Amino acid sequence: MSRPRVSIVGGSGYGGGETLRLLLDHPNVEVAQVTSRSQAGVFIHSVHPNLRGRTKLAFIRPEELEPCDVLFLCLPHGEASKQIDRYAGLAARVIDLSADFRLRSPEDYRSWYGEPHPAPQWLDRFVYGLPELHRERMRGAKLASGVGCNATAVNLALLPLARAGLIKSVVADLKVGSSEAGNAVSPSSHHPERAGAVRAYAPTGHRHQAEVIQELAREHPFELHLSITAVEMVRGVQCTAHVMPTRAVEEKELWSIYRGAYRAEPFVRIVKDKVGLYRYPEPKILAGTNWCDVGFERDERTGRIVVISAIDNLMKGAAGSAVQCMNLMCGFEETAGLSFPGLHPI
Repeated sequence: MSRPRVSIVGGSGYGGGETLRLLLDHPNVEVAQVTSRSQAGVFIHSVHPNLRGRTKLAFIRPEELEPCDVLFLCLPHGEASKQIDRYAGLAARVIDLSADFRLRSPEDYRSWYGEPHPAPQWLDRFVYGLPELHRERMRGAKLASGVGCNATAVNLALLPLARAGLIKSVVADLKVGSSEAGNAVSPSSHHPERAGAVRAYAPTGHRHQAEVIQELAREHPFELHLSITAVEMVRGVQCTAHVMPTRAVEEKELWSIYRGAYRAEPFVRIVKDKVGLYRYPEPKILAGTNWCDVGFERDERTGRIVVISAIDNLMKGAAGSAVQCMNLMCGFEETAGLSFPGLHPI
């Protein structure tokens, strides 16, 4: 029996490149086509040099895209929604890595993105693409959205406490790497400007905040504050969430809550050690992996709970979660193609 054919639209960016890397080593699928308007006719390894010798494919123009079984959309924000009718007609299953279909409400989309959604009738047809939140809905689904990398770090840090109704308010401070901005050249990516930076670029109002509110704060509402700072790191997101709980929570209960939530999760680890360099989650050792590491600490003087999470923004925050979604949608082993454990030292 032939393996499902999988194609990528917009494969020349970082998210598309990581998705392709994962799919080329996936045991259950065959990569059929990869599009890029700017790189059409160019061999893929010329843009993604780590894939040299792994594929002989060249990029094709989007107009040359043929029907396939699964289609990954790795396009800039706003592009997928303009052609979703065409893309959904080309594949039985579509996974969009952009922000176009993450929010279910057209009103929320307008509020956070400043314009009407181009295809509002499609919004509630997409399953939000974080398996830890929507695993059962994902099984057999036809459409899955992407996830915001910052939202993923916050969602997985707070999920156990949110489900238990223990969050009164939270300030989530995130440190992020340069690849989060994509591969487009800009003055802020110029080496003398980016090197050594600790740049607060979204102290308030980051759009990924909307995903956290949508996914975690509906049943037990809480006040969320989000700040994001760019630091000198290529891959990675580290979230430090300062939680003011609705009641006093002891350390033993925190362990019980987090173990109960994540014991069976294949890609979430509790990292909270008493000794060693890596006592708490750190994005450096997660580069290239689909892991999210989560740790916590209780402030005995104030009752504040500090939750720390770390991911690779291009993997668990984008391509890794997308492939994990595909596995669930297609009935594959959920961990297929996602077993790379990372490197140390790096």
